[in-house]
Amino acid sequence: MAMKLAFDGLKDSPYKTRDTSIDDVGGYESVELSVLLCNDDFIRELNKDWRDEDHATDVLSMSQHMPGLKLPMLMMGDVVISVETAARQAAERGHTLLDEIRVLMVHGLLHLLGFDHEISDEAEEEMEKEEELLLRSLGWKGKGLIQCAIDAASVESPQTESPDGEVSSDRKKEGSLRFYKPKFNYIFCDMDGTLLNSRSQISSTTAGALREAMSMGVKVVIATGKARPAAMTALKAVGLAGKGGILSESTPGVFLQGLLVYGTQGREIFRGNLDTSVCREAFMYSLDHKVPLIAFAQDRCFTLFEHPSIDSLHLVYHEPKAEVMPSLDNLLNTADIQKLLFFDSPESISTTLRPYWFEATKGRAGVVQAMPDMLEIVPSGTSKGSGVKMLLDQLGVTPKEVMAIGDGENDIEMLELASLGVALSNGAEKTKAVANVIGLSNDEDGVADAIYRYAF
Repeated sequence: MAMKLAFDGLKDSPYKTRDTSIDDVGGYESVELSVLLCNDDFIRELNKDWRDEDHATDVLSMSQHMPGLKLPMLMMGDVVISVETAARQAAERGHTLLDEIRVLMVHGLLHLLGFDHEISDEAEEEMEKEEELLLRSLGWKGKGLIQCAIDAASVESPQTESPDGEVSSDRKKEGSLRFYKPKFNYIFCDMDGTLLNSRSQISSTTAGALREAMSMGVKVVIATGKARPAAMTALKAVGLAGKGGILSESTPGVFLQGLLVYGTQGREIFRGNLDTSVCREAFMYSLDHKVPLIAFAQDRCFTLFEHPSIDSLHLVYHEPKAEVMPSLDNLLNTADIQKLLFFDSPESISTTLRPYWFEATKGRAGVVQAMPDMLEIVPSGTSKGSGVKMLLDQLGVTPKEVMAIGDGENDIEMLELASLGVALSNGAEKTKAVANVIGLSNDEDGVADAIYRYAF
């Protein structure tokens, strides 16, 4: 009956956006449509194989119609519905599972008949209108899937306060981004304290939001103080590293506080090295004061003695395991060093290390602090912000196309550069002061919330 009503509606159709490959249905002896009910795992695999999107969805339409092929039967294709997702949505919308499956079937059927809400606002309106018409004509409960998603997106969610006290609550609902247009082509995102929670992990909610954004054509670029292998390890844990992910050997990115920048095809476009004299002085200080110090050299880390803090950099923060070198000369002759990182208590860093090295490196290097218990020494004139600017220039991207998310003082320039800078609530006060908006914390899926609230 749903098919018959839909076909009747195609006659003299006023719709401008529908693909009219299926038009004269009266020319067929019979029409075949299959409806497959499955679970989330099954539809996720289909989504991954056919749409290159690694997540479960509520309904998929897979056409078998071949225009121009003269057959007595119209082979429309398959409507695949996840009963697990349908059950969750039915509970959220206050109707039965059968009602929800009917709504999803109508949505899938209209896709097979050439409607596509994703191509434009007009197409969305036309498909929404036909959904509602079919459901009413059949006497079935529930709103169309498009209207349900729009309603869900308008429901109030936890409010977020901007620096000037303005409150925003227009958070889109997870799984609804396909009904919206991206406001930005790029999202530049920090890792420690931002993408990673306090356990140095990416939550499943955040990973899902990143996948949704990418599926809508938004490019997510990592801009971090980490080495590239460390960022890769963290993203690999949630399936976002490698081909089709956020980060691979062939994707752009900004690493080691902007000291290593990779552009198109993952090619290195900038490398900034520390003055050898600064490295020598820092390691002499480390030995004299027994303060742990690590040297970063592209994809490797070096140190002169073992320490639990140094181990934590590898075990907790995923950085390459530090190689203990036999001597300072041996270390300095092994590779060019991009940055140095001291470990100490937050109190000692703020009262002793930071003031000392700020003075000691004047004119030769700079100091950066991304984490309370870490102090970094980097080459003069370099920063994560300058690395991001360099990458944007190489990609031909304007700041208007960019949303940036961060938390540390090293993210300030990046947030100022972007069209929209989001500082998470766990961030440094200086960072929050320059941000356009302040989001939730990294332990409250702040990146996911920012994507759903501001990116579309």
